[in-house]
Amino acid sequence: MANTEARGQWQSRLGFILAAAGSAIGLGNIVFFGANAYKYGAGAFYLPYLIALFTIGIPVMIVELGLGSLTRRAFPPSLHRLAGRFGEFWGWFALVSAFLVTMYYITILSWTFGMLIGALGTLWQPEQALTAFPAVKSLPNPMGYFFDMISGWLPLAFVVIIWVANLVIILRGVSQIERINRIFLPLMWLFMLFLIVRGLTLPQGLEGLYLLFTPNFEAMKDIAIWKGAFSQIFFTLSLGFGVMTAYASYLPKDADQVGNPLIISFMNCCFEFLAGIAVFTMLFSFAIVPQASTLSMTFFVIPQGIAQMPGGMLVVQGFGVLFFVLLLLAGISSSVSLVEAPMSALIDKFGMSRRHLVPLIGGLGIMGSAAFALPFVVDPGLDSNGTLGLTLLDLIDHWAFSYGLLLGGLVECVIVGWFFGADKLRARINQHASLHLPALFDVFVKWVIPAVLIYILASSAWQEFGGIYGHNYVIKGFQPWLPVLCFLIWLAGGGLLSALLTFSREYPLQEEQL
Repeated sequence: MANTEARGQWQSRLGFILAAAGSAIGLGNIVFFGANAYKYGAGAFYLPYLIALFTIGIPVMIVELGLGSLTRRAFPPSLHRLAGRFGEFWGWFALVSAFLVTMYYITILSWTFGMLIGALGTLWQPEQALTAFPAVKSLPNPMGYFFDMISGWLPLAFVVIIWVANLVIILRGVSQIERINRIFLPLMWLFMLFLIVRGLTLPQGLEGLYLLFTPNFEAMKDIAIWKGAFSQIFFTLSLGFGVMTAYASYLPKDADQVGNPLIISFMNCCFEFLAGIAVFTMLFSFAIVPQASTLSMTFFVIPQGIAQMPGGMLVVQGFGVLFFVLLLLAGISSSVSLVEAPMSALIDKFGMSRRHLVPLIGGLGIMGSAAFALPFVVDPGLDSNGTLGLTLLDLIDHWAFSYGLLLGGLVECVIVGWFFGADKLRARINQHASLHLPALFDVFVKWVIPAVLIYILASSAWQEFGGIYGHNYVIKGFQPWLPVLCFLIWLAGGGLLSALLTFSREYPLQEEQL
């Protein structure tokens, strides 16, 4: 196993908190939260989201940080120490699911980069001629610009640029990750405050705010809302990715792993709270309903609000450029952590250096992200997603995101609660905690969280019967095997790779007992 010096260590508690919060605060707070809240009815989504935060999000965050601090290892090796190869296998499977998410996450960042370029001029023109989509001829910008962009090959070059930026930061280790988050995080908060002021001063902006905080109890009977809320909590807090365990493994063993997760969770959710206000006030002002995946809602709604700003084109362009720059920085602060998770795990497993792992992870990542950026038009009428790349993104997202993260959280709670003992982990965490965990923590880890996740996963899986997900997609020549293929890539491919990594090499014996 690589020693502490080789793995790295945070320079300060503040640096760690900013890095962990930077991992949590990203596109998930703006794109995915706004899209999910819109999809599930605003207030009908917000209340399940808050319930998920306190019943599952914060406890699982404490578990993941506690694991990293306790074992001083990344996610798969930390689970190996608790439950042998069984635990390690599920640790790798969680990382494989997370890496699939990382690939399409970076593709979305590449589109953000393309929108940034457009914000310098053509994005604000009234309409965009869509030569690749003759059935719709033209759409008003920014929607038209977005579809015209993703139907071309230029985003593949943007994918390479974003991956290179991530790898350069990763290559320099945790000190560089800490340094960039000290800059990025304050800027993101400052800009979001400006965005809220803009949204609240728009016509009908207050109606959007009202909807966001009006719970729809009838709509909450739909299991999809709860699955969306719990998946959102896992994604927005970077849970189930192995990120928090990897980051905590770079901390001193006496770190406060109760105070830290509370600070990180509340920083993230406060930012998400503000982002929800900004998105919904603009949504009600312009009544925009995206024709594509809800993942791209931010590419349409917020830019449309910016386009309506008084002060002329220079103000619109300046504010638009600032928005996409900060959206890009927020995304990179998260994607860096997503890449660091498998990097840290491979260092622990094989004793390899970052310098040797960067080409391997970067090469695989670029190929995967490029697949989600494929510009082949499979839906000329834009009845679903338009391009093959965006369709693949939606299908993989359904499995790796909606199922993979929740499954990873379920397994880690079972391993901690039943193999190692939640009471033992709680006792170790409380040794250095400013606020001690009560015995109720054990009940949540052993019973409540697994029961909730099993119910959500089982209910969602039951709904899959009667037609595998994706049967409504308009993909001429690709139906029905493309949705099945994406499912097999996640489940069978992820399982095989996890098994290979688990049994390829044993970890060195450790003298210290947990």
